[in-house]
Amino acid sequence: MSKMRQVCCETFGPPEQLQQIEVEIPSPGPHEVQVKISAAGVGFVDGLMVQGLYQVKPALPYFPGSEFAGAVSAVGAEVTHLRVGDRVLGLSSGGAFADYLTINAAAVVPVPDAIDDATAAGMYINYATALYGLRNCGHLSAGETVLILGAGGGVGSAAISVAKAMGANVIAAASTEQKRSAALSFGADQSVDYSAADWRDALKMLTQDKGLNMVYDPVGGDLAEPAFRSLSPGGRFLVVGFASGTIPKLALNLALLKRSSVVGVDWGGESRANPAINQELMDTLMHWAGSGQLQPAAVHTRPMSEFRQALTDQLAGRIIGKLVLQNT
Repeated sequence: MSKMRQVCCETFGPPEQLQQIEVEIPSPGPHEVQVKISAAGVGFVDGLMVQGLYQVKPALPYFPGSEFAGAVSAVGAEVTHLRVGDRVLGLSSGGAFADYLTINAAAVVPVPDAIDDATAAGMYINYATALYGLRNCGHLSAGETVLILGAGGGVGSAAISVAKAMGANVIAAASTEQKRSAALSFGADQSVDYSAADWRDALKMLTQDKGLNMVYDPVGGDLAEPAFRSLSPGGRFLVVGFASGTIPKLALNLALLKRSSVVGVDWGGESRANPAINQELMDTLMHWAGSGQLQPAAVHTRPMSEFRQALTDQLAGRIIGKLVLQNT
């Protein structure tokens, strides 16, 4: 049997202790496809998983990596809608930091020619979350103004791209000039420094005192309340995550006085309860990308051999945009 490389976590701990091992290339089952992986997305959760710090602790040995893109290299006997050579992206339960993987054929999505493999590899989680949050939960309309917190990261960059595809005006909030410049390159219309003491005043100037229609918040912490206070009446505050490490406490009288709503965006929970939603979300995103309506944000790439440092830098918050590992 032919061998392939795969990153392996034998014991929980820092990324430095991960190993790249040789294993047999897996063969697809009747309803599966084998994918030759060209690129794999890296997320904050990947770093938590290998340390045993995520809310779900995997069995050991654990093979990290969930988002991937590549070409179908073999198909199972019952698979009829995909052929060898088709470019696809997908989301697996693990094992994407490798040369090959096998996965149910229904779980992969054809990639349009307009998207390269590196970009496609980083799209599934963040872009599905953004579309589900902005459209399904927040009901964002063309012409509305949305403030995206943490706009320089992978989650924020996806939200910028999706919000622009939906016709919104996007204000990107980030703490450094480098991150704000990156957010503007991702497609944001304006930016604001939320580390400044007077950042709400700067926000008022950007919105010409009209306030905001929506806040997309994957950060939490001390930013949540001032962002909520900046909403216009009838605004929607989307709770996406808590990258700051602190879950904020909002006084409910703010929602009352603002006539605004707090909406939870749990794409993972929704996809587990309603698995069919992922196909619809990804079909929409790929259609938009293929037609040019969606312009995915540029990703930051590194060779797959740098998996240890990549995860370390992701955990430390040193990555701007989405980080993707490429096979060579």
